Amino acid sequence: MVLVLTGVAVITGFVLAFVNDITKEPIAMQKKKTLEDGIKTVMGGGKLTVAKTDTVVQTDKGKELTYIIYQTKDENNNDQGAAVESTTSGFGGSLKILVGFNPQGEILGYTLLEHAETPGLGAKADNWFQKGQKGDIIGKNPAEPLTVSKDGGQIDAITASTITSRAFLLAVNNAYKAYKVTPVDGMSGATKQE
Repeated sequence: MVLVLTGVAVITGFVLAFVNDITKEPIAMQKKKTLEDGIKTVMGGGKLTVAKTDTVVQTDKGKELTYIIYQTKDENNNDQGAAVESTTSGFGGSLKILVGFNPQGEILGYTLLEHAETPGLGAKADNWFQKGQKGDIIGKNPAEPLTVSKDGGQIDAITASTITSRAFLLAVNNAYKAYKVTPVDGMSGATKQE
């Protein structure tokens, strides 16, 4: 019985490793496509190209946070702002968003890249903060940090999901801070090579 169980475990392990190897590339390609589509969505669409990708590392309360900033340009090589990846801890786990900012720092759009929030509650963050919705943040400039109305702010929290709302707005505020500290070359508008 021990030999049979060991044999089944070994065969299952090989099958899982084989399937993982086969699916690794398609999963990576799908993530890349999702990111490219997300960048176009949060930047308002149109013919955009990612001119430069920067990584900014900041420390918040002793925790190291990493942001990826995708500087964008239009077909005429004009600076269109940037899409910033930001991750924070939500109610159910990590909440990873992509936020688009114009050169003045106003929010153009956002999309959730990953989340583990409660379906039907915290997962509503995908639409709650979009233009025309109850918690609309589009067009706002987080130079003055965005906070929920329960904390004295101006943004309506998702009903029954204040923790997720706070986490989402923290991710947006942090993305803005990372975007604003990214060095910009005054001649071209592109970020400096490090």
